[in-house]
Amino acid sequence: MTLTPFVQTVARGAGRARPLTLDEAKDAMHVMLAGKAEPEALGALLMVLRVRGEIPEEIAGFTAALREKSPAPMTADIDWPSYAAGRTRGAPLFLLSAKLVAQAGYRTVLHGWNSHQSTGASVRDALDALNIPLDASDTPITYLPVETHATEAFDILRLRDIFGLRSCINTVLRMWNPTNARATVQGVFHPSYRGLQAKAAALLDQSDLTVIKGGGGEFERNPAKSVQVFGLRAGTHHQTDAPALRDDTRRMNEPAAQVDVLDLWNGNQSDAFAEATVIGTAGIALWTLGAAETIEKANEIAATLWDARKG
Repeated sequence: MTLTPFVQTVARGAGRARPLTLDEAKDAMHVMLAGKAEPEALGALLMVLRVRGEIPEEIAGFTAALREKSPAPMTADIDWPSYAAGRTRGAPLFLLSAKLVAQAGYRTVLHGWNSHQSTGASVRDALDALNIPLDASDTPITYLPVETHATEAFDILRLRDIFGLRSCINTVLRMWNPTNARATVQGVFHPSYRGLQAKAAALLDQSDLTVIKGGGGEFERNPAKSVQVFGLRAGTHHQTDAPALRDDTRRMNEPAAQVDVLDLWNGNQSDAFAEATVIGTAGIALWTLGAAETIEKANEIAATLWDARKG
């Protein structure tokens, strides 16, 4: 099978082209992941979808194929993707939030790959220091490198270096949820993707999902701003506002106030804004898991976990 019929479907002239159905998108992604796609057709399909815009049915179909091709050999309570580039990123404070969620008793599985990250912003560099193991099936928290767990999808992701543009595979990998966790949290850079990913998740029968416009595109909230929380609770769409936690207006990545994640975790560095970032991010994740009825109550749980953190 080739990608030709799928390219023809989406790229015909005005009035004749149409989006792929969920099933068609699933079949197309299986061709891509099997390595059977002609490179010209693969590039054509990805760039037509980029120019036209992504739709929930296509993202759901692509994601369903990826889940079938590349499931993770473990279970989780919460899925936490990390695929943001590093140009606007500071220290990966969301990793500390994920550790708090894990210490609350929820098995947390992160997965991802990040390009163009400086040393201080590097997710991979911080994992070992924070005692977050790779590929562990018996620890409260672990990280799955996408290049070893979904190599074919990673190859498509790296086509960005050739196109000079992102493609829908970035969205699909955020939706991947390889452990089939009941709850998932996702960060996006562009606000329009919040609704797109929530609608695609509903098509995949996801139960609990939270999507926010996060720092640099990660699931990481700015405590100085109110946050619009999109997603699903018990399978039902919602939009919830999370009020600001602080009155200051500091940027997430402030050159004059760089944070070392290990020092912050160990108490060797004090930074109230960074701590509020960690607590507020963990609070929304805990709320997604149903640990509290409101985000405000979940923030209180996260603050208690922060005060009692260990390891």
